[in-house]
Amino acid sequence: MKQIYTVIIILTCFTSIAQTMKTYTYATKGLDTLKLDVYTPENVKPTDSLPVIIWMHGGGFSGGGRNGIDEFNIVKAANKNGYIGVSISYRLLRKGTKTGFGCNCSKEDKLFTFNQAVIDFLDATNFVYQNSNMLQVDTSKMIAAGSSAGAETALHVAFMKRFFIPNVDSYKNIKYAGVIGFSGAIADIDYLTSENAIPVALTHGTKDYAVPFGTAPHQNCNPKKPGYITLHGAKTITQKLEQLNSSYYLNIVNEGNHDAANVHPEDLDDVFYFLNKTVLNNEIIQTKKFTLPKPTNY
Repeated sequence: MKQIYTVIIILTCFTSIAQTMKTYTYATKGLDTLKLDVYTPENVKPTDSLPVIIWMHGGGFSGGGRNGIDEFNIVKAANKNGYIGVSISYRLLRKGTKTGFGCNCSKEDKLFTFNQAVIDFLDATNFVYQNSNMLQVDTSKMIAAGSSAGAETALHVAFMKRFFIPNVDSYKNIKYAGVIGFSGAIADIDYLTSENAIPVALTHGTKDYAVPFGTAPHQNCNPKKPGYITLHGAKTITQKLEQLNSSYYLNIVNEGNHDAANVHPEDLDDVFYFLNKTVLNNEIIQTKKFTLPKPTNY
């Protein structure tokens, strides 16, 4: 077990939910010390074992952090609904690069970035799994979740683990019970099968040209660009889940762009209602919701 380096009590100005937050180091990789914040409802009983949301922030694999407003919104909602909330840091491999994560970043570099993010996500999950008694986590109810780059990673870790990690047996105990994704996509829809299908709650803008809503080039890249790669977003993922008779919740943001990756508290009640029905109660639900874009200065 890693050593705790800080413990604080949080009672934020935007919520009446009291939380305890503890920070742990889950891995050290080169110069990167990777940490995760564990948010627990203050009234949890010593004998409780709660479902957990494991969240990875967005930022194009070059920015963002585990303690932004989206992160506070998701862990607040998690605790409100009786879940542990875990927000993780990870290696930002595109930070400081000339090509970023756009059309001049080669397909090979993009896939390598996905690969390393998947490994970090699994290592963070493994820390939660190994310390589940201390953290009071029910390891049969672990939800992979994220926004933008984090959503891409959460979807890849749930459905394409064997593609990105040849020695996947090292994580054989890690199984996810569901996925939450805001403006995410996966690299190969054929890896989503009846064997690995789990409940998925997705939010996506129909006019997202960074991470496609359906099946389209990442960042809307021209086929002649080095970074041309096709990704499959929320529309394609939920169509596949419908064919597989597996549960999904899709919040379609009409005419919305990549700002749909922002996590708004008012959208999370439906997400957790879906998770409670499908992950906790094993119901099959396939539902779509249509919303309008929200102001960017939320």
